[in-house]
Amino acid sequence: MAIQKSKGYPWKYCSLGGVVRVNITSGEDIAHLGELDQKLWTVLSCPTQDLAFDERTLKLIDTDGDGKIRVAEIVAAAQWLTSVIKDKDAILKGEGVLKLDGINTENEAGQKLYNSARQILANLGLEKDEISVDEASDSVAIFAKTQYNGDGVITPASADDETLKSLITVIAEKAGSATDRSGEPGITADHIEAFYTALADYAAWQDAAEGDKAGIFPYGDNTAAAFAACEAVKDKVADYFMRCKLIRFDDAVSAAVDVSAERLGAISDKNLATQSEEISACPLARPAREAVLPLAAINPAWQAQFAAVKALVLDVDFPKAESITEEQWNAVLAKFAPYCAWLGAKKGESVEALGLDEVRALLKADRKADLLALVDADKALEAEASSIDDVKRLLLYYRDFFKLLRNYVIFTDFYGRKDGTRGIFETGKLYIDERCCDLCIKVANMGAHGDMPKLSGMFLLYCKCTSKTKAATMDIVAVMTDGNTRDLRPGKNGIFYDLDGGDWDAVITKVVENPISIKEAFWSPYRKVARFVSDKIDKNAADKDAAALTKLQTTADAGPAGAKQPFDIAKFAGIAAAVGMAMAGIGAVLVAIGAAVKSLSWWQWLVIIAAVMLVISGPSCFIAWRKLRKRNLGPVLNANGWAINSQVLVNILFGKTLTSVARYPKMKLDDPYAKRTPWWRKCLYWLLGILVAAFCVCYFTDNLKWMGIERKPKAEAVEEPAPAAEVAETTADPAVETVQQ
Repeated sequence: MAIQKSKGYPWKYCSLGGVVRVNITSGEDIAHLGELDQKLWTVLSCPTQDLAFDERTLKLIDTDGDGKIRVAEIVAAAQWLTSVIKDKDAILKGEGVLKLDGINTENEAGQKLYNSARQILANLGLEKDEISVDEASDSVAIFAKTQYNGDGVITPASADDETLKSLITVIAEKAGSATDRSGEPGITADHIEAFYTALADYAAWQDAAEGDKAGIFPYGDNTAAAFAACEAVKDKVADYFMRCKLIRFDDAVSAAVDVSAERLGAISDKNLATQSEEISACPLARPAREAVLPLAAINPAWQAQFAAVKALVLDVDFPKAESITEEQWNAVLAKFAPYCAWLGAKKGESVEALGLDEVRALLKADRKADLLALVDADKALEAEASSIDDVKRLLLYYRDFFKLLRNYVIFTDFYGRKDGTRGIFETGKLYIDERCCDLCIKVANMGAHGDMPKLSGMFLLYCKCTSKTKAATMDIVAVMTDGNTRDLRPGKNGIFYDLDGGDWDAVITKVVENPISIKEAFWSPYRKVARFVSDKIDKNAADKDAAALTKLQTTADAGPAGAKQPFDIAKFAGIAAAVGMAMAGIGAVLVAIGAAVKSLSWWQWLVIIAAVMLVISGPSCFIAWRKLRKRNLGPVLNANGWAINSQVLVNILFGKTLTSVARYPKMKLDDPYAKRTPWWRKCLYWLLGILVAAFCVCYFTDNLKWMGIERKPKAEAVEEPAPAAEVAETTADPAVETVQQ
C-alpha cells in the first residue's frame, strides 16, 4: 500500500487485479471522498436494482430517484454520515446496532437524530442505550400507539369525537384513502375537500330536478324506467321504419327487407325456444309501405322489451292505440331530452350511495373544519416524524455504506474471495459439466448484452433460469475459467443456486467463446484436427453409404439387361500402374525416413518433436496467454447498467478461484459394466512394447545389424589421402589379385 504525496488529502493506494486503486482504510478517508478525483473512482454509477444489497439503502442514497447511484450522491451520503457519527472509523465495521452515545450531538442534525432515536425506543416501549436497524425500520410499530405522526394522514385513532371517527371511515370509503405511517388506512386534506365538494355537487344536482320536475321527469317516478325501456328498443324501432321506407321507395326490395323464410327454415329443425338470438336478428315487425308499427305483431324475441315500453310510455301517451307512426315514436324520444340533459350534468356520484337525505344531513352538520384541524395537528409533527425517518436512514448507512464503497471505489469484495465476500453484482453459483462457476451475474436486459461482452475476453455462458417454487424466471451470465469447453453448448442443462440457497433449473441459451486456459489452448489445434478428420470420415462414410444404396437401387431397376459389363484390360492396366506409382512413392518416403533414423541422435528427435509441437500449439498458446492476462469483467458490468471507470481484470491466477472442477481420488474400482480389453489385444500391446523396447536398446547400443540396419559411424578425424604410389602398391597386393582372378 502506498500513500500519495501531494498538497491535497494523502490518499492511500493498493493494487487489486493488476490495477492500482484508491484504498479506503479509515473514517477520515470516507469523510474526504469529496476531494477524490473522479477519474480515480472504479465506478461512476451503478443501478439500484438486481444487486445483492439492501435496496432500501440504495434508494435513500439515490436522492434524485433515477435508479442510479452516482459519485455525487455517494459523496453527499458520506459527508452526512460522517458528520453525525462521533467515531468515523466505526463506519468500517458495518454493524447493524448503534450506541446512542455514538451519535454526534454537537451539531443540530446529530442532536435531532439522538432525540428521535430516544423517541423511537420510547414508542416501542424499550429502555436501552442502543438502537438497531430493525427497530428503526419498523414504522408500523413505532407509530402504532401515536395519535399524530406528521405524515398528514388522519385515521379514526386521530379523533376523540365518535362522530368524527365514523365520518373519517365514511370519507375513506367514498373519497379514497391513504396509508398512515401506522399502517392503518386514513384520509388527507385532499380527501376531505373532495368528499365535501361531492356532497355539495350532488345536492345541487338534485335541487335542479326539484325545480322542474314536470319537464325533467315526463313520466313521474317511472321516468328512469321508461327511459331505460325506450333505450333498449330504440335502435330496433329505427331499423323497422327504415325497412318500411325502402319498401315505399321500391316494392322490389320487399322480400329482401322482410323476414326471410329461408333463414327461419335453416333453424326450423331445432328447438326455436333456444334460438332467440337468431330470431332477434329478424325485423321488429313485418315492414310495409304504410310505415306503421303494429303493437300486437312484434317479433317474439322482442316482445318482453317492447311490452315494457308500451306499459310505461305508449299506454300513457297513446292509450288504446293499436299502432304508432315514426313521428309519434320520435315525439316520445324528444320528451326525454330534458331528462338526458339532467343526467349528463350529474355530479357527486361518489356519495350517491349515501342517499339524498344523508348527504343533506352531512352538509348541514358541516364537520369539515374539524377534520382539517386534525390534519393540521398531525402535520405539526412533520419535522419530528421526518427526523425519525432519518434515524432509519442513519442506521442503514451505518451498516451498509462501507460495503457499498468496497464495491464502488475499491472492488475489494470482488477480489477478496478468500474471506467469503462477493461483489454486490454477483447472484449465485452455476453447477454444470462437472464444474461450479462461482462468478454469476443477473442479466437485467439481454438486448444490452449484444457485442459488449465479447470485449471482455472471457468465456461466458448465458443461461435462462427457472424456479418452480418461486414461479419466476431470470437470465444470468456465468464466467467459465477452468476445465474444457467441448460439451458447453446452447441447450445444455445445469443447476443454479442463488445467494439464498434456492435452486433454479438453468439451460444455456448463448455461449461467448474465448480462451479458458493455456492447457486448453495447447490441445485446441489437435482437437480441431481430430474433429475435422472425424467429420470428414463420417461424411465420407455417409456419402459411400448413399452411393452404395443408389447403385443398388439402379441395379435393381436395370434388371438382367444391365447386369454385367465386359472386362476392360486397359482400365485394369491403368489402375495397376497407378497403384505401382503410389507404392513407389510410399517406398521413397520410407527410405527417406530410414535414412533420417540412421543419421539422427535421440536428443535430436526430441528437439524435432518439441519444435513441431511448438509450431502447432505455440501460436494458440500465445494468443490465449495474451487474452487471459487481459480478461476484463468491465464490459459485462457495463452491459448490465454499470458505468465502470477502471478495468476489472480477471487474470490467470485470480481466474482459477472463480471456477472449480470436479476432482476424484485415485482409486482402483471394479466396474462390472466397464469395457473389457480382449486378451489378444493385450498380447498385441505387449508384443509391440517389447519390439519398441528392443529397437531402442539396439539403436543405442549399435546392435541393429541383425535387423539389416547399419548405423552410420560417428565422424572421426579425417586422414590425409595416401600418395598415389602407395595406392598402386596396395592395389598390387597378391591377395587382391587372387580375389580378382
